[in-house]
Amino acid sequence: MWSLSNIADSIHTWLYATLNHSVALAAELALVGLCAITLFAVLGLGLVYMERKVAAHVQIRLGPNRVGPAGIFQTTADTLKLIMKEGLTPDGADKFLFNLAPFVVMIAAMLILAPIAFAKSFQIWDINIGVLYVSAVSSISVIGILIAGWSSNNKYSLLGAMRSGAQIVSYELSAGLSIISIVILTGSLQISDIIASQQDGWWIFKGHIPAIIAFFIFIIAVTAETNRAPFDLAEAESELTAGFHTEYSGMKFALFFLAEYINIFIVCAIGATLFFGGWMPLHIGHWEAFNHVMDYIPSSLWFIGKTLFLIFLIMWFRWTFPRMRIDQLLNLEWKYLLPISMLNLLLMTLIAIMGWHF
Repeated sequence: MWSLSNIADSIHTWLYATLNHSVALAAELALVGLCAITLFAVLGLGLVYMERKVAAHVQIRLGPNRVGPAGIFQTTADTLKLIMKEGLTPDGADKFLFNLAPFVVMIAAMLILAPIAFAKSFQIWDINIGVLYVSAVSSISVIGILIAGWSSNNKYSLLGAMRSGAQIVSYELSAGLSIISIVILTGSLQISDIIASQQDGWWIFKGHIPAIIAFFIFIIAVTAETNRAPFDLAEAESELTAGFHTEYSGMKFALFFLAEYINIFIVCAIGATLFFGGWMPLHIGHWEAFNHVMDYIPSSLWFIGKTLFLIFLIMWFRWTFPRMRIDQLLNLEWKYLLPISMLNLLLMTLIAIMGWHF
């Protein structure tokens, strides 16, 4: 059956048969980087279009409908507009850090792609501490936001960056505890092991109520970590004009805009992997006939479908709930989500030790 892993194996075999080892390795790494950049560009165009259509549906309107059939080329036109715009640097700004910040945010997003399994046997780097690696590297993006806010020499940018820093550092705790809940069930930090442990059912079903609680806390926390509404206090237009990227224009602004959607894809991919089995088909216990039918659907389609479902959920949040105040946002984390996460982790530990999960 057609699969991404077969294509990757064919390219690997051809490169090493044609070139010497060092050149083949360099070519392979360059190809992986090119594929990552292409994926970013496609995701940026696709997710912005998806967001506009989801917003239009929620608000009972049409959304983009002029540029191309059903407006599918609207995001392409917007991208060309941003490419042609002049990138300005404000007076008094730290030019080096001002120009560096968008690249820090994008590099952090690219690094997180490494351990994600997009399909069966299709992974850039199956590191044995994959979950820890993702949690650690995802924290780097806040450095880019803080650099952008400080180097802009704008009080609104600085205030937005400080809000974002407080928000991300706070909600990382709840997101991390939710991830640890699944790690306790699997007994491994490796992404491939976590997926393999869901061979007979996804953890959202096998882990009982604690797994469901962990999922809801995870999806709330990562929505806040990605500065998405109703937690978009870092770029609240009514208060801070545009927050940490107020002074950015042209392609530097486009990089921040793109990084937001890439980060949404990444956190949803991690959520799909931890709670919904990643590329693993829906298997139910010993229902051999049902499981065999599910195996006919390509693993890449399972992964894409689960990830898009979670992305839709986050977009749905944005167009449903009003923006919170900054004190409400931090109260939600420190007074509610964090204590619930800690109690849920203890309950999950008890379930794992007693073997009460399915």
